[in-house]
Order: sequence, then structure tokens, then C-alpha cells
Amino acid sequence: MNQQPKGICRMAVVPMRNTASHTSPMISQLLFGEHYEVINEEGDWVQIELAFDHSQGWICKNQHSPITEEYYKQINLSDYKVCMDLSGSIFFQKKNVNIVLGSVLPITTNELFKLEEQIAFNGSAKSLSQRRDFDFMRDEIKKFEHAPYVMGGKTPFGIDEAGFIQQLFKLCGYKLPRTILAQSKAGKKVESLSKILAGDLVYVLTEQPQGYIYLGKEVFIGVSNGEVRRINHSFNETDPIAIRRILQENM
Repeated sequence: MNQQPKGICRMAVVPMRNTASHTSPMISQLLFGEHYEVINEEGDWVQIELAFDHSQGWICKNQHSPITEEYYKQINLSDYKVCMDLSGSIFFQKKNVNIVLGSVLPITTNELFKLEEQIAFNGSAKSLSQRRDFDFMRDEIKKFEHAPYVMGGKTPFGIDEAGFIQQLFKLCGYKLPRTILAQSKAGKKVESLSKILAGDLVYVLTEQPQGYIYLGKEVFIGVSNGEVRRINHSFNETDPIAIRRILQENM
């Protein structure tokens, strides 16, 4: 059985499109350091599956950086760092590369880690697996507030509903799927709004599903009216909603 080719993002942000065309809608993005499998090829495009959340999309071949099967497995076993700065710059492979919040940095204590992958980075970072509490999350939320809505986006410079929730929890050490519907099945079910805690997620599963993070005192945050903003939202028990608990401290 042939193994699928592997790759890694070596640019700040790379669009993932629904089909192999520049005019196709962007459904997600690759950030620096995120790795993936190549599952299909078509002309100047490759279809990929992201290792972090298994989302699939098409990227241009000239933005695809191949890596070996061995290195792909090594990344899977390594607890790399995640960039905590809104934006920054690293010195990598003898050149400066711009990166954004949520980028994965090849910094690890793993001695098997490839020397040629080492970088110079003086910004703020934490281990991807290090789980943090709601107090930490509250500070990270400030980096996303008023970020404009961009379909498929997952950075503070343009983000969608699911991307906001996924990336915020990624910074706090948790993995969530890339879509609202998939996220609404993650973690632990909360039976009613009367039992909701700060950091819990509320998903409104209408024709255009929405997701919100509960901040406490009947205040939520999510994408609303074209940007990430805080809202005072009254949910009805009759609304098609799902309440999910992800934070370890709330379990």
C-alpha cells in the first residue's frame, strides 16, 4: 500500500479552497507549521487533509512544501510550540518569515527533531498540549475581538464562526473540529442553559448554524454582524441548540 505524500505550511497563511480553482470559496486556511497529507492532485493544485482537525481542501502546488513520511510522523509525536503573539517574525531556513497567532513553531525538547528545522524566535509561545483555564482564555479573547468575518478564515485578521472557537481553544491546548456542526458534538453535553459555566460553548443549530463562547453574566462572544463581538443573548430552551463543555476545569 502506497503512503500518501506529506507536506507542511511554510508561509504565514495559505488559503484552502473548496475545489481546485482560485475562484472557489475559501473553506479554511493553513497557518505556518501546520502539517498535512496530500490526498489528491489536479493540475496545479493538491487536495490536502490537515493533521490537526482532519479538514480537507485544495491548495496551490506552489504553496505546498513536501516533507518525508518520517518527518511527518516525528511532528505527530512532538509537542511543538504555538505562537501566542498577534503577529511576529521568525528567522527560518536563512530568511525572515512572517507568522500570525496560532502558528506552529518547530520548537521542542525532542532530540530527534531535525536541526535544519530550527528557528530563531523571540516572541511569546507555549506548548500546544499545555492546557490552560478560562482566565487565560479571557485574555486571549481580546486578541480576536472585532476581527472581521471572513469565510474560511482562522486568524484575527479575518475569521469565521467555527474558526474563532477552534483557534481560541487551540491556544488553550484543546483540539476542536473545523465546522460548527462537528464542534457541536465535541466534549461533554450540558443538559440546560441553567447549568452553563464560563467557557462553555453554545451552538444554535439553525439553517445557518452559529457558535458562541459563554463569558459569564449572560454575555457571550462569537461572530455577529460581521465581526467577533460580545453579545447579550437570550436563548430559548425551544431553540435548536447544543451546549458543550470542553474546558477541563469545568468537567
